[in-house]
Amino acid sequence: MAIRHPIVSVMGHVDHGKSTILDMIRGTEVVSREAGGITQHIGATDVPIETIYKLCGPLIGDHKFSVPGLLFIDTPGHYSFVTLRTRGGALADLAVLVIDINEGMKPQTIESINILKKFRTPFLIAANKIDLIPGWRHEEWKTFSEAVAAQDPRVAAELEEKIYNLSGKIFDKCGLSADRFDKITDFTKTVAMVPISGKYGEGLPDLLLMLVGLAQRFLGEDLRTEEGPGEGTVLEVKEERGIGTAIDSIIYRGTIKVGDQIVVSSVKDEPIVAKIKGLQRPRPLDEIRDPTQRFERAKEVSAAAGIRIIAQGLETAMAGGSIRVVKGNLEELKDEIRKESQIKVELAAEGIIVRGDAIGSLEAFAFEAKQDDLPIRKIDIGNVTRKDVVEASHFADPLHRAIFAFNVDINEDAKSEALSSGIKIFENDVMYRLLEDYRTWCKERTKEVEVEQRLEIVFPGKMVIMRDHIFRVSKPAIVGVRVLAGRIRPGQGLVRQDGKEVGRIKSIRSGEESLKEAIAGAEVAISIDDAIVGRQIDVEDVLLVDIPESHAHELANYALKQDEIEVLEQLAVIKRKEKPFWGR
Repeated sequence: MAIRHPIVSVMGHVDHGKSTILDMIRGTEVVSREAGGITQHIGATDVPIETIYKLCGPLIGDHKFSVPGLLFIDTPGHYSFVTLRTRGGALADLAVLVIDINEGMKPQTIESINILKKFRTPFLIAANKIDLIPGWRHEEWKTFSEAVAAQDPRVAAELEEKIYNLSGKIFDKCGLSADRFDKITDFTKTVAMVPISGKYGEGLPDLLLMLVGLAQRFLGEDLRTEEGPGEGTVLEVKEERGIGTAIDSIIYRGTIKVGDQIVVSSVKDEPIVAKIKGLQRPRPLDEIRDPTQRFERAKEVSAAAGIRIIAQGLETAMAGGSIRVVKGNLEELKDEIRKESQIKVELAAEGIIVRGDAIGSLEAFAFEAKQDDLPIRKIDIGNVTRKDVVEASHFADPLHRAIFAFNVDINEDAKSEALSSGIKIFENDVMYRLLEDYRTWCKERTKEVEVEQRLEIVFPGKMVIMRDHIFRVSKPAIVGVRVLAGRIRPGQGLVRQDGKEVGRIKSIRSGEESLKEAIAGAEVAISIDDAIVGRQIDVEDVLLVDIPESHAHELANYALKQDEIEVLEQLAVIKRKEKPFWGR
């Protein structure tokens, strides 16, 4: 059996140089044509083994490999890694995690490592941008050892220090051992770090050789191909002028031919059944998403390869979905595709609502949400709808009244409904930013909820009526008080220390200003309904806020201050003279 290309996914934090590395290997300028220099779409590049022999010449010598080359997948975010799946798990055989050696670990770096660990995908680290170390002398396309040998000893020492610090961070944050590639004896136990410059090519020969060597040594049996109906994964769905809708895809098993009938996952419930009208293949070292040369037409393509499929009815094809050549029972195959298209996420009785653009990205989000102990009530592909907003508005927990829109739009009626019902919609095409925004909102919303609940719940309060501050004796009595502990609010009942009820606070004023509450240390004037100075109250009387027993139970859920705790205990002593189990 023939050996196919290993599929290598390139991952990492935004702007750490993923696409720049591939541009250097290909001799292209894809990055310069991307919006803001940031990858917007998933790409695929075939790097033939002959190119690797040429680029890695001094390291390889006359040695030959059985793998025919490397098929690189360049992604706009680590979530794309799980969007690209096979029936057996992740599409990629290997991964390169790109880390800016000067910036170190970032949120997306950690998320990428967690996802790679989850899928048990072998990976190595490209410690990129060594050329930005102060004093570095550029040595284009040199091996790592040659490039370091040309540096000032102080520069080489700083590089070594950065590698050491990075390996420490990887262990601290992810629990993985990592070391420089040329110091490792057992690659099954230690993650290899290859210091490189994606801009000038230093270390890239080592990176390519490491990938080929690891693939040949550890993936030999997995790379053997068999003749049979083609199976693949949709990368992107796009409109092509003069052609219509086409799908860029990776064929990872078998062979696909012009004229084949295929079944493709759809964003709708029913899979697409279509007949292939044409196959277009990017030339070696060219990019499927942004080719510099015209695609080659092909009558058939075998795994593993990036290919553009042209057929009618592909408008609703799902990015990250399956492509299967029909052989045997069509209905059985459609049923398999339906099952593969189902989102496998554990749902909670109550939680947030999530909308996304692909199964893989939604499952990746669910994975990250689980790490944050964030429950999900509903998760689906497509835009945010008014129905989603209405459903979220009925959730009991205020922190669950949130909807996540990951790389999708929000319908206009959903926007207006969210505005009127107070539902928060988070939208972003970067996963960690969505979660960061949610965490920030949770902190703010928790404070707001606590304030709202504190307004509803009667909290402990204690005051004393001050001398020479009797402003009206009755109807209502108006007296000056100093708040000794806790807080007081209009509407609260008051009791004396002997347990006698004295009336209810009608209003609180400070000078001409009317207050919603007064806290410990404040001196204010209060009006008290049903109280007469000289009868129910008098100068220097100490009064306590009369807390309903049900509220006393609720207060156990709040972090009361020490003075509030003491007032509550004092009130409990008074109440338990008549009701022994009050507040218990």
